[in-house]
Order: sequence, then structure tokens, then C-alpha cells
Amino acid sequence: MTPTAHRPTVLGTRGMVATPHYLASAAGLRVLQAGGNAVDAVIAAAAVCSVVYPHMCSIGGDNFWLIYDAKGRTVRALNGSGRSGERCTIDLYTRMGSANAIPSRGFLAANTVPGAVDGWATAHEYGRWSLGTKVLWSSIFEEAIEYAEAGYPVTPSQAVWTARNIADESDPQRGLQRWEGFRRTYLKPDGRPYPPGEVMKQPDLARTLKSIAFGGGRFFYEGDITRRIVRYLDRHGGVLTERDFYEHHADWVDPIRVDYRGYTVHGFPPNTQGMAALLILSILSHFDLKKVGEGTTDYYHLQVEATKLAFADRDRWVTDPTCIQAPLDRLLSRRYTEDRARMINMTRSVARYEPGLMKGDTVYIGAVDAAGNGVSMLQSIYFDFGSGIVAGDTGVLLQNRGSFFSLDPTHVNHLAPRKRTFHTLIPAMLLKDDRLFLVYGAMGGEGQPQTQSALVSRIVDFGFGLQESIEAPRWLYGRTWGMTTTDLCLEARVPEPVVEGLRHRGHPVRVVGAWDDVMGHAQAILIHPETGVRHGGADPRGDGQALGY
Repeated sequence: MTPTAHRPTVLGTRGMVATPHYLASAAGLRVLQAGGNAVDAVIAAAAVCSVVYPHMCSIGGDNFWLIYDAKGRTVRALNGSGRSGERCTIDLYTRMGSANAIPSRGFLAANTVPGAVDGWATAHEYGRWSLGTKVLWSSIFEEAIEYAEAGYPVTPSQAVWTARNIADESDPQRGLQRWEGFRRTYLKPDGRPYPPGEVMKQPDLARTLKSIAFGGGRFFYEGDITRRIVRYLDRHGGVLTERDFYEHHADWVDPIRVDYRGYTVHGFPPNTQGMAALLILSILSHFDLKKVGEGTTDYYHLQVEATKLAFADRDRWVTDPTCIQAPLDRLLSRRYTEDRARMINMTRSVARYEPGLMKGDTVYIGAVDAAGNGVSMLQSIYFDFGSGIVAGDTGVLLQNRGSFFSLDPTHVNHLAPRKRTFHTLIPAMLLKDDRLFLVYGAMGGEGQPQTQSALVSRIVDFGFGLQESIEAPRWLYGRTWGMTTTDLCLEARVPEPVVEGLRHRGHPVRVVGAWDDVMGHAQAILIHPETGVRHGGADPRGDGQALGY
């Protein structure tokens, strides 16, 4: 028996958009109704998120795409992540006083080129010629420009995360307000955060978005915006150069895939942790989950143990594939995952696995258009508010994704010039007989592959409806949002006997809120295989909404 959702699943016969912010979903829906394709809709939604969800998204971040072509029944993957600057070496950071680790905030943390805008431009060009569209590039940015220029009402989520990132008056140098650009952009003139419902404007960002809308995506990398960003960074000891921006480009790569009970799961290859999501599902495919039962102690135990095994392989191999090639054919093979599955002891948790610190401040956006084309995309700035650096008068909040590089030259993800770092972002799709069935994803760092596994297992194995699968109690194994220990976090809605059963098996359980955003925010779109009706779902743990027509 499946649970009842608190929200209804949104239904539509032609198009559907699901994002973590209702204004972004409305912008994407407007583009679909105007004759745009799924790529156009996702760009419009991402641009709006870059304005109205600045704690999770910015044009100064990165993105990753999976694009389904309904006519050709093919899936393409686009890597829109930026590379480290040409000056970024371990020796440089050591000489600048960062011998142990790259600072997580500030100018030295902003050491990778923002890849998002070129990701938008490259995806749009593909969609224009391969999928067809009736909308112009410039029109895609109408809502984003309007909200930046005229203002938008601040959400409770933005208000909470802003308050968490500013220090109290006794120690103002600890919070992000220690940087002038952050204060001027995200705080009121008196230094307080905007409360929920108050209108906030970003005129500098509005001008930058207009330049991109009317100058094209490459203007961000080859025009006046680049020069102003780099000049600002230079004045404050930053490391990026104009050539770093000029030479940046997004790349088409081959998606990775595995079979899960007759469905083909498509994920993203390194430099993302997409292989971890596929490994979890591949390991689970060797168990009869229906016999295990959804929501039981065995269900959560099995999911967590599969996650530990997947993370062990992930951390050994994932970095820029031009530096180290992960043996994906072997890692994702049935024989290998069967061997890994045999390692799971159903009565006892294995010794604690210690992953690295992986925060997750990201937005997931999915869209399906009238032709059946689908897009699964994540865009991120890494930590909440990224590096904390707003680049002068451009309004561009720069990510801190490059702070995840290691300064240990023997580490698989060590810092080097022009290198892509390990990314947590993993867009995903599920196909049945080469037809798109599910577009899905979530923000949440290490929680992303675990949330994906929850959605797929609950839909495929247990027949949950889309919204029910999103709302069902979730878990998170690993470190996130500054946690100092590797706990197994369970939402308070998980029954007490299950919680105690997991503790008895040796899991370091920590119960969190009933609808805790530490679990991340998931969005998904399901295309019914018989009727073609689009089912849209959004996570009540955030400010998201699915909209269709």
C-alpha cells in the first residue's frame, strides 16, 4: 500500500517543468507554451533561479545536462563545469599560506571559471538545431531580468540561509558580510537579511543578464563582463585570468548507463559522482526489494550499505577524466556489482566509511516539452552562497567548487591548472525501451545519489506515485552542511522501531526534522508509458513547484 502525498502530483498532457522555486517553474512553463523546447525551458528556469535563489544557484556556478531527443530516442550529456585557472598550482596556494587546504570561502576559493552560461549557450544551440524551437535566445531571459531589476519576494529558504551565513555583531569578520559585494547585494542597508516576503532587487545582475541575453552566451567569457570580473579579482588577490575565461568551453560527453529491472538508468560520468548513483542501483538490483519491504529496517540498512560501497569506488576514481580514467565498464558491470552486493551483511553495518566534506547548494531543474524531449539539469555554486564573493558591479556570485581540490599531490583530485574538480552534481534519467520514462534529480551533495536511489526504488519496485516517492521519509549517510561526523541521518517520520533496529546493527543514527532540508530538494517528471501524460513532482522540503499544461 503506497502512502498519500501531502501535495497532489501535477498533471499535464503537453509540457511540464519542475524546479525548486515556483517563479522559475512559471518562467519555464511560459517558454514551453510559447513554442520553446525543453532546453529553452530549463535555461529560463535556471536564469530565474540565479536571481531568486542566490543561496543555491548563480550564473557564477556550473551545470551538468542530460538531454533526451524524442525523435532519435537518444540521450546526450553536456558538461558545463569550469576548469581551474592557469595559475592554480599547489605551490601557489602553499606560498599564499594555504598549505593544508584551499580556503572554502573568499577570493582564493573562486579558482574555477564559471561554466554555467556556456552550458546554457551550448545546450541552446543543440536544442535550436536538433529539437526545434519558436523562441529566441533573448526572450528566454525575460523573467530573470525582470526579477533582478524590479525585484522579487524573498523566500523563507533564502532568509534562513542568509541568516545562517552572517555572523553576529560581536564577530562580523566570521560571516559572509565581511565581503563588501555580499553585503551590498544580499543584505539590507542596515546589514540585516531580507525577511521572507520583502522585495529584493539586484540591479547589477540585471545588467549582466541583459548583456548575456542580447550579446549571446560567449559575451560572458569574451566581453566586458569578463574584464570587470578579472579586474575585481586582481585587486583582491584572486587567481583567475581573462584567458581562463576566454578559453573555457562546455563539452559533450557520453552518458553512463546501467540496467535496473528492465529500465535503463542514465547518469553522468566523471568528473561527477554519477557513477555512485548507478553503482547503488546496480548493487540493489541483486536483491529482491519487494521481499525486503519499503520502509523496513532491512530497506534502509541495504540502501546505506550499498551507498558505502559505491562511495568507496567513487572516491578512488572520480576526478577530471582527462587526468585519470575510471574503469567504468568494469565498475558498472553485473559481475562486479554482484561481487560488491555479496559483501553486505544484512545483520550488521560495516565499519564507518569516512567521506570528504561535501556540501550541496544546488538546484535541480527538469523539463519535458510537447514533442516528448526531456532535460535533466543541475546547476550549483557548491556551498550556500558559493565563495561569498560577488564580482564587483557585475552582480555575479562566484562559486567555490574549486575549494574541493586537494593540495596533496598524491590525491586523485589534486589541484592543477586547467583541471575540472570532483563534482557532486548528477542529473539522471530513466528510459524504458528507449522511451523517456523519468526525469529526476536533487540537490544535496552526498545525498544526491541516495535520493535518486530512493526515488527509483520506490517508483519501480514499490509502485509509488511520483509525489509520494518524493515525500516519503528519506535518509542521508555522509557529511553535509558542515557536519563534523559521518552520521546516518533519518527524518523523524521514520518509525521508532526502524530507528532502533538500525542502531542495533551499528549505524550511527541521528534523527533530524520530519521534513528536513538536509535531505536535499528533489524534483521529477514521469511520462506515463501508455497515456503520455506528464506527472510532475516537487519537494515540500524546499520552495519548489511543478507546473504543466
